[in-house]
Amino acid sequence: MSKQPASTAPRQIVWPTVITVISAAILIGAEVFGAAFAGGWALAILFGLGEGASHILQAVLFLCGVVVMIAFIRAARRAEPFTRRV
Repeated sequence: MSKQPASTAPRQIVWPTVITVISAAILIGAEVFGAAFAGGWALAILFGLGEGASHILQAVLFLCGVVVMIAFIRAARRAEPFTRRV
C-alpha cells in the first residue's frame, strides 16, 4: 500500500466559520459553567452539605463542563472546518 504525499497547498482560515463557532462556544459555555456553579450550590443545600462540599461539587461540575465544551468544539470543527485549501 503506497502513501500519498501530503498536500502542500496553502490553507486559508475561514473566518465566518471560526467566528460562528467561537460565538456559539461563548453562549454555550456561559450556560454550562453557570449551571455548574448553580448546580453545585443547589445540590449542597439540598443535601445539607457545608460550604466546602459546595465548592467541591462546583469544581466537579465545572470539570464536566470543560469536557462538554471540548466535545462541542471538536464536533463543531468536524462539521464546519476552520480552514480550506486555497
